[in-house]
Amino acid sequence: MASSLRYVEFVMEQMSGAGVITYRRMFGEYGLYCDGKYFGVVCGDRAMVKITPAGEALFPDCPRDVPYEGGGEMFLPDVEDREKLAELVRVTCAALRSKKPRKKPAKKE
Repeated sequence: MASSLRYVEFVMEQMSGAGVITYRRMFGEYGLYCDGKYFGVVCGDRAMVKITPAGEALFPDCPRDVPYEGGGEMFLPDVEDREKLAELVRVTCAALRSKKPRKKPAKKE
């Protein structure tokens, strides 16, 4: 079941305390980004956040699930609890590596 854009926008608003939340369509669902860093998904109208050691330490009892068949396990946080959700997103993104900038190919002489 595909997620509704209305639900994605609700989730983004709930997470907005963590930074600038954006989305991209991915495989018929939505990838979530905070300040440009990929941290989670919305699949089947369920918001899911990557699991990191920092997130586990902060919310050890957070439910988990897989977003789609063959996918890895992710946190399934309560999107109604705006403060805890934003905090989970903040610590998750802080724990994730930043993308390395792409190297430009060397110029041929």
